[in-house]
Amino acid sequence: MRRKLSAYHREVAEANRSAILDAAVDLFLDLGYDRTSLARVAEMAGVSKATLFKQFPTKAELFEATVLTAGNAPATTTLNLPADDFQAGLSVLGRAYATLLTQPHMVALMRTVIAESPRFPELRERTFDFGTLPVLTQLDHYLRAAHTAGTAAIEDPEIASAQLLGMIASAIFWPRLVHDTWSITEDEQLRAVDEAARTIAARYAVSGAKPRAR
Repeated sequence: MRRKLSAYHREVAEANRSAILDAAVDLFLDLGYDRTSLARVAEMAGVSKATLFKQFPTKAELFEATVLTAGNAPATTTLNLPADDFQAGLSVLGRAYATLLTQPHMVALMRTVIAESPRFPELRERTFDFGTLPVLTQLDHYLRAAHTAGTAAIEDPEIASAQLLGMIASAIFWPRLVHDTWSITEDEQLRAVDEAARTIAARYAVSGAKPRAR
């Protein structure tokens, strides 16, 4: 039976993980996936190779964790979602998603995924489960709760989620991924998010509905 780590050892492990990911993102962006070695990441992070391999046995797993960590924006972890205004809640979640998409390294890392994955089967096979990120988990819960409460009729939350996120990404992320010189103002970004929320609310909200008592 595996022994539980003490609070001190958990803190050390978390500090090591953070240092590894910080080093990895710099090296992946500077050298690319192919030329980045786990040994170099360990050296730059100031940890032993054994410590790195314990947390990330393969380079593909480390790269996946690097991409997901880049999208785990602190501003998206705690959101105040109104239970009585479906569209307003979608706007809050949509703005948090926009924050995730505009994290400093997100575009560069996604370009690396697109450029490198055809050459490396181990990278191509990674799932990159963005659904585990806090804002996307909260969106799924919010849509399901709205359906249960009767404020929205959403038979398939995954489709509704993809529709909202797709509209937002199309407006503020994909153009930047393709064109280096493309830019969008903060006001334009907020307007794009709010328009996406309005569209989803128009499709799924139940007119005149009030949340059911619990």
